[in-house]
Amino acid sequence: MVGRLQPVLAGVVTALVGFASSFTVVLAGLRAVGADPAQAASGLLTLCVASGVCALWLGLRHRMPLAIAWSTPGAALLVATGPVPGGWPAAVGAFLLTGLLIVAAGLIPALGRAVAAIPTPLASAMLAGVLLPLCTAPVRALVEVPRLAGPVVLVWVLLHRFARRWAVPGALAVAVVAIALTTTGPARLDAAPVIALTTPAWTLPAIVGLALPLFLVTMAAQNVPGTAVLAGYGYRAPLGSALRVTGLATVLGAPTGAHAVNLAAITAALAAGPDAHPDPDRRWIASVTAGIGLALLGLGAGAATALVLLSPPVLVDAVAGLALIAALAGAVSAAVAQPDAREAAVVTLVVTASGVTLLGIGGAFWGLVAGWLMLLLFRRPTAPAPTAPAPTAPAPADRRGVGADLPASQQS
Repeated sequence: MVGRLQPVLAGVVTALVGFASSFTVVLAGLRAVGADPAQAASGLLTLCVASGVCALWLGLRHRMPLAIAWSTPGAALLVATGPVPGGWPAAVGAFLLTGLLIVAAGLIPALGRAVAAIPTPLASAMLAGVLLPLCTAPVRALVEVPRLAGPVVLVWVLLHRFARRWAVPGALAVAVVAIALTTTGPARLDAAPVIALTTPAWTLPAIVGLALPLFLVTMAAQNVPGTAVLAGYGYRAPLGSALRVTGLATVLGAPTGAHAVNLAAITAALAAGPDAHPDPDRRWIASVTAGIGLALLGLGAGAATALVLLSPPVLVDAVAGLALIAALAGAVSAAVAQPDAREAAVVTLVVTASGVTLLGIGGAFWGLVAGWLMLLLFRRPTAPAPTAPAPTAPAPADRRGVGADLPASQQS
């Protein structure tokens, strides 16, 4: 009985952690590009349901723990981008185009290879520049609302030390209590599911400044790492199938406010690791359960949005920023890992984080352009390596096996 329940319980934990750790980022992103409260709640609900349906379909079809989630870095990109020319309808049009590009990447392998060909330092630096402004929110909150933000940050630090996967949900729970204790007057939380349709519109600044960066961030920071996590546990992910399914879900969900659906990266290990089940052939149950749980949690998107509206905006941003600290650390580390591309990566990070808008196009695009130019102009040609002398005797075989040098710890 315990063996049968183990993947189900792992799936429930995956859904709870995935939702609680980043739904505030999604709401902040949708509001930043022009959504009103009803439209933001609609987008969150659609993302939950679409992710759940995709996880159910892919898990049952491939019998693999293919956890599906919304694009958390993509939501942070929305925060960094802010309002786009054409308003919320233009943002919805950018979401729809992002979905079409994801489908195309699943149908045309060359497109996926082209995305993978973007230098890792530049892609990581662009992601770091997107995340950096939001990750400063906890500092601002400690200054602006110390009595509310102080307990939130303290609980996050303690749980990050002793129960890492629950750090952000715990901080969120403290924030909810703080909001409830400090709200004056009757608080009306509408828990009814909300669906708000928006007719998409297309503007060149929204296409170049939002759709293309959102596609690149979703591919580079979600789909590619998601397949890497699965490979680390011995699964060869059907990337083409996953891209087609999640891209179609993004296209269908865009008119209701869903910005991007993709393979999970941060929570993928919860469903694919040995904690889900000792038998790798049974772990798909965890991802399917997580999908069902996430879809059910989406029914409370209206209440979650109303709760966020009751709190100081900087407090919501602070919780979102805490959720992205680990992602920022990983992005910065990858951005500066190669010495010959380090300066170009820093230029990409700085331009992206500046939040500048030129010709109606946001900083993420210009950061990538600036990094490319730096890389082309200043990268020195690599000298050919000297030819090594032939060994006089065969080297002793390494009997540790593949992956022996890998750390034993896993990211939660």
